[in-house]
Amino acid sequence: MTTTDDPAWLRALAHEVRLFDRSSTAERVADVLRSRITEGELPPGSRLSEEQLVSVLSVSRNTLREAFRLLTHEGLLVHQMHRGVFVPELAADDLVDLYRLRCMIECDVVRSLEGNLDMARLRPLHDDVAAGESAAQRGDWVAVGTANMRFHQHLVELAGSRRMNEVTARLLAELRLAFHAVASAQRLHEPYVNRNRGLLGLLVTGEVERAAKELEEYLHDSRAELLDAVRSRQP
Repeated sequence: MTTTDDPAWLRALAHEVRLFDRSSTAERVADVLRSRITEGELPPGSRLSEEQLVSVLSVSRNTLREAFRLLTHEGLLVHQMHRGVFVPELAADDLVDLYRLRCMIECDVVRSLEGNLDMARLRPLHDDVAAGESAAQRGDWVAVGTANMRFHQHLVELAGSRRMNEVTARLLAELRLAFHAVASAQRLHEPYVNRNRGLLGLLVTGEVERAAKELEEYLHDSRAELLDAVRSRQP
């Protein structure tokens, strides 16, 4: 079992909390905690200390518990009687569902860009690809995974749909839990550094349908590897 006692994790959280005022709601606290899961800083098995987080976030226990409830509803936290709140392991069936939804959303977004793509809107994707390549050169494979998550979030944001953005943020946060099942982060993320570059290149040249088909294969391959890893860890 891991805990939230890592000072680096708490320092990052304390920095984020300064970005919102004291009137912020449980939804904003949930956003902050969700982002820590998406960034890979809270692996499955992590116990979230209510006392610690109330102090770091400067919120009431009721606000924090409501944030816990929201994230539990999303499948990002679980409450264990007499033990506390934990980040859960992701089951194989959950992973299949996640990828089914990802494929439906992301591929539909790409196809919707046909004849309707302003190149300036691709700037965040260029930045994400560059960040992933830079992290790969440093050998920081956790950061590569984070850049990849951001690439897919920004891809969906091209649709201009608030609801799709919110759903995708939740899907990607839950998906990040499966990354921890893979023994080698490099093996998991390295192939997608070049694949992200290739996918972006297709969007830049306006080859939308080809990009959608490439994305379908991309997600299929990613799902297969993660499923193998998750199933190998289940009893």
